[in-house]
Amino acid sequence: MSQFQQFLAALQAKYQPLATGQSASYIPELTKANPDWFAISVVTVDGQSYEVGDFEQTFTIQSISKVFVYGMVLEDHGREALLHKVGVEPTGDPFNSLIRLDEDSKRPDNPMINAGAIATTSLIKGADPTERLNRLMAMFRRYVGHEVFIDISTFMSERSTGHRNRAMAHLMLNFGMINGAIEEALDLYFQQCSLLVNCHDLALMAATLANRGVNPVTGEQAVNPEYIRDILSVMYTCGMYNFAGEWAYRVGIPAKSGVSGGILAVVPNQAGIAVFSPLLDKNGNSVRGLRVFEDLAQQYGFHLFDLSMGKCSFLASLTAAV
Repeated sequence: MSQFQQFLAALQAKYQPLATGQSASYIPELTKANPDWFAISVVTVDGQSYEVGDFEQTFTIQSISKVFVYGMVLEDHGREALLHKVGVEPTGDPFNSLIRLDEDSKRPDNPMINAGAIATTSLIKGADPTERLNRLMAMFRRYVGHEVFIDISTFMSERSTGHRNRAMAHLMLNFGMINGAIEEALDLYFQQCSLLVNCHDLALMAATLANRGVNPVTGEQAVNPEYIRDILSVMYTCGMYNFAGEWAYRVGIPAKSGVSGGILAVVPNQAGIAVFSPLLDKNGNSVRGLRVFEDLAQQYGFHLFDLSMGKCSFLASLTAAV
């Protein structure tokens, strides 16, 4: 076992007993998650994997999907056209805040909150709902390197209880931010959130972003490298809900969390990191996940401003630890 693998194992042992927080309850299906599930995965841009714990345990991707759909819609419409519909300003408000539309433009503040994500998903190109869903699934397949599937139970759970998201969609319809096909847009949004992944998948998806959009295992181009800067910028400023500012201060790399307990983060040009643990804090972020990332950042110095000043190369430190 390499030194880095041993460090990950020590982190898992350190935080496994941490049992604070609770699973998301507003989506009934998520309450079935085992609170003891806990995994850490790291995939480098040259395809090396380091992982401990329940890294093969599947769960639904939830809000982490917003990152990759945003990249897809950037490819479909371009930067300026998408900015006209969805902004890039952090809010400081909860991800499911009902009224988070810019007072002047009436557009959602950013694509990482639910309103912005629904508007973004509604812009996926396709002749009909089936084509749009097939394009969505093909995009995710390029990131994870294998076929992907939707958890139907979670999709139906979200669809039957997602009245708050439905209210947001109607509000945006009123302001012309989405078209009239509200239920089609919402179904596609609920489906993207119900995609099944595991912790290794998330780390590989993050490593693909770190590797200029090229999957480091399959070599397939998952997203146009022109838009990597846009994706990582929005992740850095808006990806951790109303904890985004403190995350940028303490950990300092682009990241996105989801209410199923996953956190995905990108060390640009070096590696992707993911942690999965279903117990959440009041902001909807994994309690164990936050602690793991804080320890990793302190130990390996991958905060963007440490990296930019040449204090540490995360990838080089992994190589040295083998």
